[in-house]
This record gives sequence, C-alpha cells and structure tokens, in this order.
Amino acid sequence: MNPNEAKREAQRANSNREELVERIARVLPQNGILDVSTSFRLARSSCPTEPIHSLYQPAFCVVAQGRKQALLGDEVFRYDSGHYLIYTVDLPLTFQVEEASEERPYLGFRLNLDSALVASVMMESGIQPKKGDASLKAMDVSPMDANLLDAVVRLVRLLDAPSEYKALAPLITREIIFRLLAGGQAARLSHLLALGADTHRISKAIGHLREHYDAPLKIEHIARDLGMSVSGFHHHFKSVTAMSPLQFQKQIRLQEARRLMLGEDLDAASAGFRVGYEDPAYFSRDYKKLFGAPPQRDIAQLRSNLEL
Repeated sequence: MNPNEAKREAQRANSNREELVERIARVLPQNGILDVSTSFRLARSSCPTEPIHSLYQPAFCVVAQGRKQALLGDEVFRYDSGHYLIYTVDLPLTFQVEEASEERPYLGFRLNLDSALVASVMMESGIQPKKGDASLKAMDVSPMDANLLDAVVRLVRLLDAPSEYKALAPLITREIIFRLLAGGQAARLSHLLALGADTHRISKAIGHLREHYDAPLKIEHIARDLGMSVSGFHHHFKSVTAMSPLQFQKQIRLQEARRLMLGEDLDAASAGFRVGYEDPAYFSRDYKKLFGAPPQRDIAQLRSNLEL
C-alpha cells in the first residue's frame, strides 16, 4: 500500500470510528445494555465498572470509545477503539470497563459467534486454518482494520432502518465473519467447528466440564474417554483456554455459587455444597481469591449496588 492509499485508509477508519461512536451514543443515550437480537448487543457506561464474572459464549467484541479489559485465568486482554477482542470457545471470563467518563462514555459492541454460520462462511470462502493450529489459544486481541470496522458500522447503521435490518443484517454478519477469517482468525474460529481431532476433543471436554461442574474432576477418566494421554489433555486444554481443567471447573463452580447466593438466597455453605465443594472453608477461600471478598460480604455488596 502506497502512502496515499494508507492515508485514505486511515481517514476512512477515523470517519467510521466517529460514526460508530455517534450511532451507539444515539441509540443508547443512558448507561445500560441494548440487546438488538439474541446475538448482537450494544453497551454504554459513563464510568469505569466493577469486574463482571460470568461464563461467556464465543464472541467478537469492539470498543467504539473508551477501553475495556478481559481476564482469562491470570492473563489480561486489553482492547480499545483500535483493537478488537475475539474468543472462540465458552470461557469463564471477567470483564471490566477501564476507561469511561460522562464526557466520553464507554461504548461497546458484541456479536456472538454462531458455529453453523462460521462453518458456512468458511466453506464458501475456501479459507481454511493451517494444520497444527489446534492448540491455538481461544482468545486474542487484534488490530481493527478498516474493512472490518466498516462492516461493523454498517451493521449498527441498520438500527436506523428497521425495515432493512431483517434482510441486510445477516449479510453484514456474514461479512464480519469473512473479514475475521481473512484477517488471520481462521485457526481461532476453527475452535467453533471442532475441526481436527485435538480441537474436537478439547471442545468436547469444555462441554463436559460445563455440564458436570458440580461433579468430582477425574482427569484420567476424561482423558481416557477422549482418547488422549493425561499430559496431552492438560497441554491442549491449557493451550486453548489458558487454564488447567481444574482452574476452569473452579471458576465455573464459583460463578454458579455466586448466582445461587444472589438469585436464590442460599447461604455460602449451601451454595458451595451445591456446586461441588465439600469444605466450606475451602470454598470461602477460593471465593475470596476470585471475587476479592468472602461470600457473605461480596453478596451484601452486590445487593447494595443493585439497590442504588
């Protein structure tokens, strides 16, 4: 790309960023979340937020304005208006808005990634991941290129044209996936498709841990059922999720226990037992390590925040 072309691309990207900020701010004039569809969400916050812990399905995330971070295990992924976040397996994550103010609120965009749609676009485009990429980490922050940003802006622009949204939004969503594939994310997106033996096995293991988080973790049994050695299973699982299977299960257990205490009014011991802990002291220690406060104090603070 010659200097003139590069300059035009930069100008186009800046113009698209400004439009994206203006359009999200207009449809979300107050702090909150707008679920445009089951897979498409916009968010706004005029101040930094407390960490939000949850189990998230695969998604493509964009910051129009401000800065956000995601914590996966011990790794921190920061992204802003010049970068996007992508994760391609179900992961227990902690999100936090880091940069936001009344004058320049955080404005965000999230598009969930559907495996069938990714498979369709991958087959039509002929873009395939390279062999040997099965253990590629499922989460990444990458620079936002002008063409990908342009597609994001056009999808948000459709919110002003409801009569066109139903027909055109699926086409632009396919384009976004194509841009991700063409932009170097094919290997990462292949996690959604369970291409290759190792990828399929790790996807299956994640599903098993999600469904049976309250059962004792028997690594030898899981590895044997998947046709893998224990060391091979550990290696591939951690390569994809950035956590060991035990850490993955522990985060799911603790997040579910927090939900039970907050939503169903269970006490800490009962919630810990429900999600698979046998020792209340051990549960409280793990809980404080993840959420920053013992169960009773953390839930009291969450309820206080909800009442504000």
